[in-house]
Amino acid sequence: MTAIAVPRTTQNVLAVAAGAAFLALLDTTVANLAVADVQTDFAGMSVNGATWIITIYAVVFAALLAPAGRVADVVGRRTLLIAGVGGFTAMSLACALAPSLPALLVARALQAAAAAAMIPASLAVVLADTPPERRAAAIGAWSAAGALAAAAGPAIGGVLVDQVGWRALFLINVPVGVLIVLGARQIPAGKGAGHLPDALGTLLLGVGIGAAALGISQGSTWGWGDPKTVAAILGGVLAAAAAIWRSTRHAYPALETRLWRSKRFATANVASLLYGAALFPWMLVGVLVQVTLWDYSPLQAGLGMTPGAIVAAVVAVLASKRPHKPVILVGAATLAAAGAICAFALPATPDFLGFWLPVGVLIGIGMGAVTTGISTAAALSVTPDRFAAAVGLNSAARQVGGALGVAVLAGIVDGDIASFKDVYLFCTLATLGVALAGSRL
Repeated sequence: MTAIAVPRTTQNVLAVAAGAAFLALLDTTVANLAVADVQTDFAGMSVNGATWIITIYAVVFAALLAPAGRVADVVGRRTLLIAGVGGFTAMSLACALAPSLPALLVARALQAAAAAAMIPASLAVVLADTPPERRAAAIGAWSAAGALAAAAGPAIGGVLVDQVGWRALFLINVPVGVLIVLGARQIPAGKGAGHLPDALGTLLLGVGIGAAALGISQGSTWGWGDPKTVAAILGGVLAAAAAIWRSTRHAYPALETRLWRSKRFATANVASLLYGAALFPWMLVGVLVQVTLWDYSPLQAGLGMTPGAIVAAVVAVLASKRPHKPVILVGAATLAAAGAICAFALPATPDFLGFWLPVGVLIGIGMGAVTTGISTAAALSVTPDRFAAAVGLNSAARQVGGALGVAVLAGIVDGDIASFKDVYLFCTLATLGVALAGSRL
């Protein structure tokens, strides 16, 4: 059989798009190992407060991914990609130079807003400029970049925090971002059409996700029955519900709820939401176990996450050559097995070769498979003119799950082994939900 030749232009587009996805998703986890150093640098800040450098990125990213997909369709894929990467690069520099925690959090929020533009625009660019027979493979390569970024974030973060300091986590984005912008300028411009998404609906969505995350993360500190906790969680749910309701009636909605009429796409969104709820706390608790329980240095902890990251990237590419349903089921089952092992057999003392390495390989296999399977199922369930909106909405579901999952972690973890096991149990249950949803795709 003759292999399908891949035009050089397509290869260049895929390289730029994968680079943008890597950069945006890297920053969802690369700051995990910076929490302790940030707390030290900005005196008077609690651990819970410092974890908001992670949570605020996840919240803003999640809130804007869905409307960003519609913006990409309106202004054009390449235009939004260049604007997103440019803004991300500028805000990364602002994070690195932040003189205080409030300034850092504002810069992180704006960085996340730019990252939200990069994700749907990057995959939409790839799918629009890739022949139909190669789209599944292109999604696999794009997903591999995302899987590698999310899994490698703690490893890269550990090395940089240990050797240079937490500000280096953001400085490294600057030269890479400049190169991606230069590459994106060579991509053929796509035409935009339509109207920008509903601003009020977008605001309600962001407020809803942020308030719910705040209430869940602070519940153990404020008290679950405290009026502040109840108001934050209930207010968040109501605001998010209002955003969804408004989107069903608005001519240019913040959320493309019409896409949910496709059973396959709606199910992929549920799977993505549950996967995010497992993935993000999973990556963070892995760092916390090594640093606080096993007394590893940030460098050791970062390197400890590396094998799983490599496995995730390799599996993501291989998984693109298989039907998405079995890929999701096998990946979720593997992740659930790894989570159960951690929930019931996590050792209190360091055991890298006997425990961490084999479990890390299982986690990498599961994450690489699930990431690719869900992305493929979602993207290929819509017509080409809705690629950006579909990618944005599906990615938003995962980030919403991630934001809430990290908030759950913040409410559970108190530094002892029992609380770490509880987080792993939560992640395992969420992963079993992914398997259930995947079985219906």
